[in-house]
Amino acid sequence: MALNFKKKAQEEADLDVTSFMNLMIVLVPVMLLSLTFTQITVHEIRLPDLSESTESSQETPPKLEVLLTDSGIKVFYPSNVLVKDIPAKEVGSGKAHDFEQLSMVMQEVKKQLAEKRDVLLLSASNVDYQSLVSAMDAVKSYKTVVAASLVEVELFPEISLADASVKSDG
Repeated sequence: MALNFKKKAQEEADLDVTSFMNLMIVLVPVMLLSLTFTQITVHEIRLPDLSESTESSQETPPKLEVLLTDSGIKVFYPSNVLVKDIPAKEVGSGKAHDFEQLSMVMQEVKKQLAEKRDVLLLSASNVDYQSLVSAMDAVKSYKTVVAASLVEVELFPEISLADASVKSDG
C-alpha cells in the first residue's frame, strides 16, 4: 500500500498595508497639531563668592548693584553711590515695579561702562518671585529694532543674586 501525498502549492499571501497607511496619514498630523509647544528660558545666575568678601587684600573692581524692594528699585555704582532711585508705580489697588524705567537706566549705565558684564541683584525678602525674574530680564538685555528686525541687545548678562539685608548691614 503506497501512500501518495501531494503537497498542495500554497500561494504566498500579499501583505496589505493600505489601511494601516491610511490610519498613519490621519494620525500623525492630528497628533502634531495637538502638541503644545512651550518655550523655556533659563537664567544663569551666580551667587557672590564668600571668599571674595573675606579677602580684603585683593583690590576688587567697583560693583554695579540693583536693589529691589517693595518701595521701588535703586541702582548703585560703585556700591555706595546712588545712580537712580526708581519708585514703585501705582497700579490698580497696589504698587508695581517700573521695569521699563530700570531697563532705560541700565542702558544708560551700559553706555558709560561698556566693558562691564556683571551686576549684583539685591532682593528684599518680601519681593515676589515674578518681580525678581522681571528685574533679571531688565538688567540682562533689552529688545530693539535694527534693520527692520527685532534683536536682543546684551546689557549685563552675568547676574549675581544676594539678599538685600547684606546691603543694609554693610
